[in-house]
Amino acid sequence: MTLSFFDQFMSPTYLGIPLIALALSLPWTLYPSPSSRWLDNRLLTLQSWFINRFTQQLLLPLNPAGHKWAVLFTSLMLFLITLNMLGLLPYTFTPTTQLSLNMALAVPLWLATVIIGLRNQPTIALGHLLPEGTPTPLIPVLIIIETISLFIRPLALGVRLTANLTAGHLLIQLIATAAFVLLPLMPTVAILTAILLLLLTLLEVAVAMIQAYVFVLLLSLYLQENV
Repeated sequence: MTLSFFDQFMSPTYLGIPLIALALSLPWTLYPSPSSRWLDNRLLTLQSWFINRFTQQLLLPLNPAGHKWAVLFTSLMLFLITLNMLGLLPYTFTPTTQLSLNMALAVPLWLATVIIGLRNQPTIALGHLLPEGTPTPLIPVLIIIETISLFIRPLALGVRLTANLTAGHLLIQLIATAAFVLLPLMPTVAILTAILLLLLTLLEVAVAMIQAYVFVLLLSLYLQENV
């Protein structure tokens, strides 16, 4: 039974074709497209308000040169939130529990921020590798440490998102299995376990949104250092 808990993280296939592409394309069909009318319905109004508020908060610390990334960051935020939330539904697959997918999102975007910094302001970008006022004997060691920390950033982005979602899904399945097993034996304990499961599900909904926000926020902070 322990091994079956991890079956939910396997990429589903149909006739040998991986269905992760379908899971990745589904979120874009759920959002209504804006219309050219002056008055929209409540769903479009709420969607526009959320996107505007998020973009405003995200780009607040950035200078005007970083505002070009607004569409990319907002789209990535909506994409990750939708994938994480859909993964909480029964009999669904969460693509963001795959480290390969998260790294495929994190590495190119992190690399783009580094390349922009090296192209626009190479002196400042390289100056981040050596803090000001460093003693001379520590210069080689600090350069190595800062370089390693720079290359660990995309790994931390991908692992953070994968680990948080994987741990939440495992906890939900463990507690749900415990409630199902305890129901004929100890109904009172099973009811308490089901209440705990409900609270944990609400927590996972919050985690799904927060982790998507943290992923995009850290990317914006990396961009802030290089523009």
